[in-house]
Amino acid sequence: MYRTTKERFHEYLDADKQEGACQETPTEGPAEPEAKRIRLEDGQENGKTEVAVESHERQVPKRARGQNKSRPHMKPAHYDKERLCPSLLQESATPCAFGDRCRFLHDVGRYLETKPADLGPHCVLFNTFGRCPYSMTCRFAGAHLGPEGQNLVQEEVVARCAQLPSVRNGLDRALQQQLRKRQVCFERAEQALSHLTQGPMPTIAPESTVATLTPKHSSCHVQLDNVGGDGAGQGSPVPTCGPLTDEDVVRLRPCEKKRLDISGKLYLAPLTTCGNLPFRRICKRFGADVTCGEMAMCTNLLQGQMSEWALLKRHPCEDIFGVQLEGAFPDTMTKCAELLNRTIDVDFVDINVGCPIDLVYKKGGGCALMNRSAKFQQIVRGMNEVLDVPLTVKMRTGVQERVSLAHRLLPELRNWGVALVTLHGRSREQRYTRLADWPYIEQCAKVASPMPLFGNGDILSFEDANCAMQTGVAGIMVARGALLKPWLFTEIKEQRHWDISSSERLDILRDFTHYGLEHWGSDTQGVERTRRFLLEWLSFLCRYVPVGLLERLPQRINERPPYYLGRDYLETLMASQQAADWIRISEMLLGPVPPGFVFLPKHKANAYK
Repeated sequence: MYRTTKERFHEYLDADKQEGACQETPTEGPAEPEAKRIRLEDGQENGKTEVAVESHERQVPKRARGQNKSRPHMKPAHYDKERLCPSLLQESATPCAFGDRCRFLHDVGRYLETKPADLGPHCVLFNTFGRCPYSMTCRFAGAHLGPEGQNLVQEEVVARCAQLPSVRNGLDRALQQQLRKRQVCFERAEQALSHLTQGPMPTIAPESTVATLTPKHSSCHVQLDNVGGDGAGQGSPVPTCGPLTDEDVVRLRPCEKKRLDISGKLYLAPLTTCGNLPFRRICKRFGADVTCGEMAMCTNLLQGQMSEWALLKRHPCEDIFGVQLEGAFPDTMTKCAELLNRTIDVDFVDINVGCPIDLVYKKGGGCALMNRSAKFQQIVRGMNEVLDVPLTVKMRTGVQERVSLAHRLLPELRNWGVALVTLHGRSREQRYTRLADWPYIEQCAKVASPMPLFGNGDILSFEDANCAMQTGVAGIMVARGALLKPWLFTEIKEQRHWDISSSERLDILRDFTHYGLEHWGSDTQGVERTRRFLLEWLSFLCRYVPVGLLERLPQRINERPPYYLGRDYLETLMASQQAADWIRISEMLLGPVPPGFVFLPKHKANAYK
């Protein structure tokens, strides 16, 4: 009844667009880059293709796959070239420290002349926190600017928010400078690495001293030597919080570490790009139990890159939260583990042994660690010695499609001290071309016992989750299924199919934009960064088919639906795989896009005309 052709599908959307039901987007969907066009099945010689126009029209091209590695990408700062100096926004009496050398504007009148119009009458930050820190640069500034241009404050809301927990795991400016100048000493990591080079790891006994992360000169974490002895009083007094306990001075043995008991819980996968903090808040609302930050490169963290540290931030609603590290060498991974152990608040640290992309694999990280067992062992043992929280591993079945390695590595990981392993039922070569191998995951769950093993792959309904739990795994991790339908966690817990309406789905997207503005800011850069991550998410959401339109239940994750008309215009618009239509949805929530706006999704299979 609802099935249609591609031509009728787009005629329906375009007809309604011309009638003014939705504001028309000035930016059309980008065409596929010339360098990334699909090679034809015939006429290929020595990797080169020479095709006439007539033959191109006659033959059917292959299905697009892979990433758009050379896609055009505009940074959010590109749309905000005339930026106001932060010293003017802070409303402090102190003048700009850079003086005439400052690269930002100091003329408020000139800035307001070039500033684009407001995007709406309500500011999320002002309504939520009682004060918008972006003042006149906010794209919703009309909601909180007084008649003389002053930034208004709601004292009652500010006082109430001051009592609430804030986002944790930010990077301290002083620590960032020390990392950039390489003034941080990693004493525990160096001890662990020296043990690794000498041979088998010795049994860790309780010690009377603790080796803490200390810089060479100006210390941000004070080293405790001879705690309780005469030397404790030397130097300046150390600021403390609460009484001194054994946990402060005695290092934990592996058997004394906090247990990671998440068996039977729903685990949201660390999704690169889309698994950001606002998206994790959406999934927590729908019932996700365990969340994990996006994959972070250990070398970038050690260099103090703010963009990489932003991946470690934790929202107060994330009660069980971990971070995932990627690296190829024991020294950098062990030092990064010690750094995080002293600076951030997490419940576990995960090692990425499943990333398939070339950028990571060719450097020896991700899936490549499965073939580098000696380095892999040193990484696990070294990190486990310096961490006070459990260490977990996320891995694939192997590198090659027909050569599985996971069942051989799992007993070793158990002996090395790993608390939990998550197994994605595909190899690196397979990517997403075949279904996940759950019979192999079942075999690995038996081999890994008593170490808990979580299974991952192709979970899109509560029936899929039930079948997965019957394999004997300790729990399931949900990845792409959460991108297609974040309410999947509710369906699994309530054991039902949710025929969610288009208006309810739009409300979810609206909440995501509100969370995004809180997280990335409400100025031009924050709005466009929120828009970009929303569009990346919409490239997955368009693949969802409403339950009320399905001929059979449930929808399978590897199935691509035909063109269909929804029960209303918005439902049809959300089913479009054109980037121009995703931009129209973003304009409903974040206002019109800036001039020259371009968006191309990460994957070639999406958004081509």
